[in-house]
Amino acid sequence: MWSRQWVTKHTLGNALLQDITCLAADRMLIFASYGNVFHAIARNKEVVHTYEGHKARIHLLQPFGDHIISVDVANVLIVWDIQSEEEYLQVVFDKATFAVSAILHPSTYLNKILLGSEQGGLQLWNIRSNKLLYSFPGWGLGVTTLAQAPAVDVIAVGLVSGHIIIHNIKFDETLMKFQQDWGPITAISFRTDGHPVMAAGSPVGHIALWDLEEKKLMSQMRNAHSTAVAGMSFVPGEPLLITNGADNAIRVWIFDGPGGTGRVLRSRMGHSAPPTKIRYHGQNGEQILSAGQDGTLQSFSTVHERFNKSLGRGSINKKKSKKKGLQHDTMALPPITAFASEVAHQNDWDGIIACHQGYITCTTWNYQKTSMGAHKLRPEEFSKNKPIDIYATAVDITTCGNFAVIGMSTGQVDVYNMQSGIHRGRYGREKAHEGSIRGVAVDGLNQLTITAGSDGLIKFWKFKAKDLVHSTDLSSSPSGILLHRDSGILGIAFDDFSISVLDIETWKIVRKFSGHHGRINDMTFSPDGRWLITSSMDCTIKTWDLPSGCLIDCFLLDSAAVSLTMSPTGDFLASAHVDDLGIYLWSNRSLYSLVSLRPLPADYEPSVITLPGTCPLQDVDVAEGEDKCDEMIEYDSPEQLGEQLVTLSLLPESRWKNLLSLDVIKKKNKPREPPKVPTSAPFFIPTVPGLIPRYAAPEQDNDTQSKVVNIGVLAQKSDFYVHLEEALSTNEYTAPLNLLKDLGPSNIEIELRSLAPEGGGSLEVMLSFLRMIGMMLNKKYNFEIAQAYLALFLKLHLKIISSEPSLLEEISVLSKQLEETWIHLRSLFNQSLCVLTYMKSALL
Repeated sequence: MWSRQWVTKHTLGNALLQDITCLAADRMLIFASYGNVFHAIARNKEVVHTYEGHKARIHLLQPFGDHIISVDVANVLIVWDIQSEEEYLQVVFDKATFAVSAILHPSTYLNKILLGSEQGGLQLWNIRSNKLLYSFPGWGLGVTTLAQAPAVDVIAVGLVSGHIIIHNIKFDETLMKFQQDWGPITAISFRTDGHPVMAAGSPVGHIALWDLEEKKLMSQMRNAHSTAVAGMSFVPGEPLLITNGADNAIRVWIFDGPGGTGRVLRSRMGHSAPPTKIRYHGQNGEQILSAGQDGTLQSFSTVHERFNKSLGRGSINKKKSKKKGLQHDTMALPPITAFASEVAHQNDWDGIIACHQGYITCTTWNYQKTSMGAHKLRPEEFSKNKPIDIYATAVDITTCGNFAVIGMSTGQVDVYNMQSGIHRGRYGREKAHEGSIRGVAVDGLNQLTITAGSDGLIKFWKFKAKDLVHSTDLSSSPSGILLHRDSGILGIAFDDFSISVLDIETWKIVRKFSGHHGRINDMTFSPDGRWLITSSMDCTIKTWDLPSGCLIDCFLLDSAAVSLTMSPTGDFLASAHVDDLGIYLWSNRSLYSLVSLRPLPADYEPSVITLPGTCPLQDVDVAEGEDKCDEMIEYDSPEQLGEQLVTLSLLPESRWKNLLSLDVIKKKNKPREPPKVPTSAPFFIPTVPGLIPRYAAPEQDNDTQSKVVNIGVLAQKSDFYVHLEEALSTNEYTAPLNLLKDLGPSNIEIELRSLAPEGGGSLEVMLSFLRMIGMMLNKKYNFEIAQAYLALFLKLHLKIISSEPSLLEEISVLSKQLEETWIHLRSLFNQSLCVLTYMKSALL
């Protein structure tokens, strides 16, 4: 039912089998490595070359014209021919004396590469002749990166000590030397738009900008990334710097302000730690809100990445957090464990409520402002002191967006106003439940509040009066609840890995499901409330059909899904997984193809499906497996469901309804005058002799020939006529009936006219036709066309029938059959009408 489609479907190409460890590119290809193998990818999506030969993990790649250079951690350097995928050269270095840590092709140095080592030395090699041209003694510290300066023969060398050396390799002369206090240099890049500026990255996420003319630090870009700056590059000829880091972010900085400091022009970022909870935001199905273990709340667009938003990270005090920075922020809130959102009034006030891991205070967030909201909601008795063992466990927001309901680990359930943040009441005298709150929900009309506790109870409260309406005792302690507001059904997940569905109108359990073998992580309903989709720690995602109470889909994954959410439009299912930064989209195949919804057998064992975008080589096999598993057997309806039932044909009304009115239709469609062909004028126009010249009138052609053809001479037997003749002896009328059903109204009339002796037929064929109608009435199928064909036959041949005793005898038999069938139908119609009239008028 669910096919696979990754959320970055617009840019995703061929995914590799493992995590990419090294990346390089030339003007045509992108080279990516994992393990001891690397590939060449064309057009960002197609793997065109594969290079295998290393025995250790590759950590350096350097495009080199028609060749590509790779270095592994075992200190083996291999030069490959890009097109033939063959080794051109292999050089093995002694790891004790020269462990290669950086590689660079100096500008204008033909066939030469510069290698940096962990020991601090540099070596200049000629790849074509396989010769070491020169060894630089270095500076006694390991080289981390090499970068080409805009000037020829000049390079920048980054060291593990934080020093940056600007060195002339032609004369082996150091030109400048800078030092950063943030640890080893991770990346270096030079501006090429006329400003002598060099940018250097650090392991703590800061970027330093150095003025090469003044030989001093120009400015700092602190907290450019929350983790180490992995790479950076100035766009040639533009004041733009592109950086990326391990925080799963890539940013473009523009230097257009005073002081030389850059600002973020655009960025693409995801979670730096796996998501914990995802939910669709709004009713258009285009935005997914995601809370991650990194403490951030982000919005991902399923349309295009440019619509992504980051709402930031929760903080106790925003001003203090900004002063301390990301690295030393002690005011940051723990990760969000649960949240709820509504689009109503989101332009007026905050529309998102969230609770944090092990934290008593719940925060509001503003989607429009893409920031944390104005209120921090906590019970009044804990406004001054902060208990350690009391925290918020569940939240929900009303459909109108005015109120938030928060459940606590102590069993308290409080209501707050989203606009003002004021406490509006509490359910129960002191506590709603004796145990921890496992879930809260509010119905679509703000009439009922539903709470679930670890004490094994589901309680229904009046939303406004806070009075207890009903309490349902469950068989086990619930681990979570989910309410489908439109249909009023409540999904309950239990600690014993079972699932129940409760009707909030009758307060009764209407469905029970079992089959998971691990803790149920999340649930989601389809928009129409027909399906309940669950994910568990047993790495399965199951789809339950509520009307039939059966499991209709199940697939097994490599990693368990921690959160699920289905699009309000029903086209996608989004999932987040253990130790995975991505959000995966699964498209609903039932929207665009015929999918079997038959219940799965009790012993069904799902096969492992690779996550979308992680292994495209298996897509074909998986699709074939799904087709075999979901082999759809199309139901072929029989021509007649039962012998006692009157069955109509599948022909459209245009084939039989107007058979008796064909003469009227032809008369209406007949043109008033037949089209006249203009007579051709003679070359010499004749004139009448006389004093006054006059043209002679054209002669009238009175020799008209009759165009009526004697049909009796040219008459030929049609297929329908031949089959009727054969049916006299075989008594099989299926073939002529099928032929007649394929004809249009005009052709049917012609065929029936030709049955009479005057049209080239015979009385025996007319008798055969009447017997065909009798067969149709006996079997009670094609009932309406039998009536139409018989009516047209009587209209055309009534005089002949009245004068032939054999035809009159057959007509009398047909009349009795028609009367019996109609009496039976009329009694059924009257009975149905009586029941309908009673249902309309009776006071039930």
